[in-house]
Amino acid sequence: MRGKIRLMLMAFILMSCSENEMPSDVADDADYGRHLKHETIVLGKRLENPYKTENITKSLQELYPTKAGRIEVSTTDLYVRFLPEDGAQVEMLEEMGVHLTDHPLDYEIVEEGDWYHDPEVPDGQVTWQYAVVPYDFEFPDMEYEIIDECHISENVSGTRTDDGIDWEAVERNAYVLTGNADMLETDTRAEKVYPSGRITIIDPDADGGKPAGVKGVRVSCNSFVKFSHSYTDSEGYYKMGKKFSAKLRYRLIFENVKGFSIGVNLILVPASVSTLGKASPDGVNLTVTEDSEDKLFRRCVVNNSAYDYYERCTPDDLNLSLPPKDIRIWIFPRLKASSAVMLHHGAILDSDLLSSFLGDFAPLVKIFLPDITLGLQGDDFKGIYSTVCHELAHASHFSKVGTDYWNKYILYIIGSYISSGGMTYGDGKSTGSGYCEVGEMWAYYLSSKMYMERYAVSYPNFGTSYWFYPQIFRYLEEKGISAWELFSVMGADVTSRDALLRALLARYPQKASYIEQIFNRYI
Repeated sequence: MRGKIRLMLMAFILMSCSENEMPSDVADDADYGRHLKHETIVLGKRLENPYKTENITKSLQELYPTKAGRIEVSTTDLYVRFLPEDGAQVEMLEEMGVHLTDHPLDYEIVEEGDWYHDPEVPDGQVTWQYAVVPYDFEFPDMEYEIIDECHISENVSGTRTDDGIDWEAVERNAYVLTGNADMLETDTRAEKVYPSGRITIIDPDADGGKPAGVKGVRVSCNSFVKFSHSYTDSEGYYKMGKKFSAKLRYRLIFENVKGFSIGVNLILVPASVSTLGKASPDGVNLTVTEDSEDKLFRRCVVNNSAYDYYERCTPDDLNLSLPPKDIRIWIFPRLKASSAVMLHHGAILDSDLLSSFLGDFAPLVKIFLPDITLGLQGDDFKGIYSTVCHELAHASHFSKVGTDYWNKYILYIIGSYISSGGMTYGDGKSTGSGYCEVGEMWAYYLSSKMYMERYAVSYPNFGTSYWFYPQIFRYLEEKGISAWELFSVMGADVTSRDALLRALLARYPQKASYIEQIFNRYI
């Protein structure tokens, strides 16, 4: 499997088209998280789960000895683990609404990290996935194990009658009985709180250098099997829907409300996870800067760049087609080349060339491979922003023209790269060059426009050194043809610059004179 993953990375290059313990209190957003590691989680000893139904029952009996016999502590949830055979089974669980973690929830975390792989599971295979599911969950046909039956008071079905029981006190006492009292915050022993906070990032060249929200990203927290999840709003604020008394482990999960996810964590799942460490149940505030840990910084920049792209596609702005739903973006920090191969959405999957290239791995391409790969070696915020806009411009184009068009486009890129000895776009003379010409003109134009407008700089010359001419779009816009009007003619029949010219003339005959004039500059 590892050999085939290396082969996959080579395919991405060929298909490229562009460029210590955490404190419990948060005093300074900019300092929080500096010492967190984002590599492998290191586990310590196994802990007794206070939420086991039997432990909540014991706690109830201790606090309310006269009432305990009349009140049943029912199992509300199951703490389980799954061993998916492949990514298809991972995806099945996610579609069932199961929130998965790759490490056990009832172990001490000796060293924080972003991912874990069970040493008993061979490298290259999906590791055990841990989850908390309702007690009546219908398990799919895959290997699984029920670890504990649990009682989480917030998950009791229906409306709980006034039984005179302080269930928050029962929960806290269960921590004491199971030897986990040190996890309880001193100032919250008598009251649980809703964790809340703000996640921000600084782009030194935009927004006046002030912190802006990390937008639409999922924040997850848990103590043992009790989880809560929330998405940040456009200003980066979040608030959990459950109360907690114990210290919590917080994570950013890069699965965005806009419909894209950012991977991978060296495991075959769609969305990367960045640990935020263990902190107070009050919540975590975090400001990400260029001095933050590299993985966290890159993920947050890509997240915000993509979020902003989606926002700009709305009818009251650029009015462009959105990328397809469930876009998967993978980051490769040691590569420079990026691509919009759209593999998860079916592009070139049926190609004999790709099938022979990937061999037995080809059937898994739909599940494991991304739509967009980002080579971000050495890029700062501005460089990442322009790359993300470029590749998402391709994804919007894909939404409009479909997989047959994209197959020809990507196969031209592969063939040209091989035949030319490494020229990214070839020389523009071989079969299929027109697909590349139109696609790259559009992506370089749109990324230049968005970059100029975000950073209030003169129009950048992205892509103008190649054999195609993205500046044609720029000059057409200067003559009053908007980005939406340009994009509106880019259907599946526009497979060359000449076809683009004909489509523009047919759609906007009243502007024919200067459309022809601008195209004629680049014959």
